[in-house]
Amino acid sequence: MTDTINAIFLGILEGLTEFLPVSSTGHLILFTDILGFEGPPGRVFEIVIQLGAILAICVLYWRKLWNVGINLPTSRASQIFVGNILIAFLPAMVLGALLHDYIKQVLFSPTVVCYALIAGGVALLILERTLNKPVFFRVDDLPLPTAFKIGLLQCLALVPGVSRSGATIMGGLLLGLDKRTAAEFSFFLAIPTMAGAVAYDLYKNWAMLAIDDWQIIAIGFTAAFVAALAVVQFMLRLITRWGFAPFAYYRIVVGAVMLALL
Repeated sequence: MTDTINAIFLGILEGLTEFLPVSSTGHLILFTDILGFEGPPGRVFEIVIQLGAILAICVLYWRKLWNVGINLPTSRASQIFVGNILIAFLPAMVLGALLHDYIKQVLFSPTVVCYALIAGGVALLILERTLNKPVFFRVDDLPLPTAFKIGLLQCLALVPGVSRSGATIMGGLLLGLDKRTAAEFSFFLAIPTMAGAVAYDLYKNWAMLAIDDWQIIAIGFTAAFVAALAVVQFMLRLITRWGFAPFAYYRIVVGAVMLALL
């Protein structure tokens, strides 16, 4: 029962933080440590439940994704959209596969997460004060080189605590996207990125997973899906209206407090 409650709590936490620049993986690592949660082996739980939050994006943006798929053979805008997502996905796919074991064994540490939270918070504050006027207002309008550069910056999030959404949103803002477009590009980019991460993680750890492990994963996955489904649009409005300074201060405070506790 305790594991079930912890899995529900961690799933909700994942759904609430996945699309904010505060690092959902970092929060999961910190709270599994605080709760003493002994999840499935290989840190599979922390990775796989993130796909629940990504599934919420597929549901919320199903019309956009459906139209892109249907019109892909004939629509230049759909082709640009898919090309941008795929080219931005490639760097993380390659580096994630090459560094998978090192990341899991060395970087999945509460101390690493705390330092990354603080550093990312400082970076967000600096970015908020130095932004230039945006020049891109739709994902379909991005040039391929710009999308690729955002994908390179997403690789920073291989370090837990950096935040995948934070890295891609900051990268988008630096490269001329407006706040809403940067956030939505981060949402769409999460679909292949997290699907690839989950598939590779399950491939590496499949033999170690028992029935009980799958049950705990399913509970966390479902909780993450429901939580993300409920809050994604609110979070998008929050980012668009208030910017990133509140999240920057939050990161710094959480990182510093947790580091002191550790």
